Amino acid sequence: MERSSAFTAVPGWGLCAMGVTALIAAPIALRQVTPDGWLAVWLAEALVAVTIALATMHRKTIRLRNKMLSISGRRLFVGLLPALAAGGLLTIALMWSGPLRLIPGVWLVLYGVAVMQAGAFSVRAVPAMGAAFVVMGAVALPLPWFWANVVLGVGFGLLHIVFGVFIARRYGG
Repeated sequence: MERSSAFTAVPGWGLCAMGVTALIAAPIALRQVTPDGWLAVWLAEALVAVTIALATMHRKTIRLRNKMLSISGRRLFVGLLPALAAGGLLTIALMWSGPLRLIPGVWLVLYGVAVMQAGAFSVRAVPAMGAAFVVMGAVALPLPWFWANVVLGVGFGLLHIVFGVFIARRYGG
């Protein structure tokens, strides 16, 4: 029975918090004078976002009397990993030999693919959120550095907030 159930512990309010931290990080990252400084800001933001996601997901699973590493929970995590790993590898390659302007679009597209894949084991709003990230990434890819970064901040900021509010209201936090 557990194999057929959806993972409902996606934390809507946690997604909102992740969006807020992304909106804070975006202008800080844009003010960095070197690509390494820019990357450091976004890597710090990713660490904060992952911490928020795991903590709020853990809290929601406890409230729902569920297990975070149930079969559907493990499927969610396994669905995220390949595209996120690809994003990390492509980031290294682009930081070494460029063009750096592609990184924001690549991150958005691959995060969207990861969320869509993981969302196959969750509520319907999750793969829809992933698709929205893919679209934002497609918009960012051809843009110059500054505008690609604006789309990156808007994508990770506002999309998390919009879908977070929807998931929180529809699926209980």
